[in-house]
Amino acid sequence: MSSPVPGGGESIPGMSIGAAPTQGEGQSFFDAVGGHETFAGIVRRFYDGVRADEVLSPLYPAHDMDGAVERLTMFLEQYWGGPTTYSDQRGHPRLRMRHQPFRVNPEARNHWMAHMRAAVAASDLSPLHAATLLDYLERAAHSMINTFEDPSND
Repeated sequence: MSSPVPGGGESIPGMSIGAAPTQGEGQSFFDAVGGHETFAGIVRRFYDGVRADEVLSPLYPAHDMDGAVERLTMFLEQYWGGPTTYSDQRGHPRLRMRHQPFRVNPEARNHWMAHMRAAVAASDLSPLHAATLLDYLERAAHSMINTFEDPSND
């Protein structure tokens, strides 16, 4: 049994799952995964976890949690081909500079990624889209590390 590949490509013998493209030609990742609602849902679920996390919650001022949700949503939407609202409102992302005031050590990164993985897993993305998004988030989280000190040693 073989299945046709959309766009006139060759059939792949024995393959009927995953032969179709995960997004249309010229379609952004942002649009392919469902746009604003998808990213807003991921970010809301992520911050639900952050609020209850003993390592991360102290890094996020409670009075600005809604602002953090909005900024991360806008950033991710723009990065993945959505509206440029983040840069329009805040300028260049400069992620490392913006995170420098916060002590981000490997433990904080690991907690951040655990909540982000859970949020992405609950988003019902295709496996390829989830892996693509998580690959970027892993690299971004790693690049935010700015100390190897344990903050509890202060």
